[in-house]
Amino acid sequence: MKNPPFNYHRPATVAEALDLLAKHGDDAKVLAGGQSLLPVMALRLGQPEHLIDISAIDELKAISVNDGVTIGAMVRHAEAEKSAEVKQHAPLVAAALPHVGHRAIRNRGTVVGSIAHADAAAEMPAVCLATEATMTIASTDGARTVAAADFFEGFFSTALAPHELLSHVHFPAANATTGTAVVEVSRRHGDYAMCGLACSIDAGGGTISSAALAFFGVAGTAVRVADAEASLIGKPPTADAFAAAADIVKATLDPSDDIHATAAYRKHIAATLTRRGLAEATSTIGVPA
Repeated sequence: MKNPPFNYHRPATVAEALDLLAKHGDDAKVLAGGQSLLPVMALRLGQPEHLIDISAIDELKAISVNDGVTIGAMVRHAEAEKSAEVKQHAPLVAAALPHVGHRAIRNRGTVVGSIAHADAAAEMPAVCLATEATMTIASTDGARTVAAADFFEGFFSTALAPHELLSHVHFPAANATTGTAVVEVSRRHGDYAMCGLACSIDAGGGTISSAALAFFGVAGTAVRVADAEASLIGKPPTADAFAAAADIVKATLDPSDDIHATAAYRKHIAATLTRRGLAEATSTIGVPA
């Protein structure tokens, strides 16, 4: 299917891109990797009059280390997946990237683009919630920073205004005693998950001091289950503790039925993934990046 007609812009700087967004507003969309936007346009689910291609903006292509990892809007999934800095300082990001689509998609798609798209069944929004990432949002009015918990507002909906650009995402540095895992169930590898979990657990000294359980594919946005996380604090990282957390997850989540899975099946998967993910995360504690 062919895309609808549009006006194409390829700015060389962030300032030029922001000027274009300010000028065209609701009639414009930012094009980075295009792995989500172009199919949406082909299906006529979105028909922007202006595409602003940011692929020529060099300042958005960097991965930088600064008390964690900051990823620019033009860093492709494959680049972040191969990055030693990401693996060392943001291991949950590194764990998630192999699950994103297929190799061809990761070669073109961008990490920040996936976050801005805010698909509730995608991995990266859940990773942002679990790591408490922060978003740098730029516009001609200046830059502002938004926490991940405030950025994702609903199904394909974020705190981004039409004239704004999500220029960078910062993932805080993980502690040496933190283990991470991303686990999911999908019909085929590369498909969107019927249910998935991005999790981390800090168990230095033999007891759990912090935990994050961020689920995707079970609601309009990725969601954390705070009561299950709290149930783990102060306990040793054992199968019994993980099973108790899984019971809370199953009782708390309220997914919907759809053509891919029933709500009951998703709740069952979520509990299973809680036990599996926490065990896998624990096994990575102290393993060199």
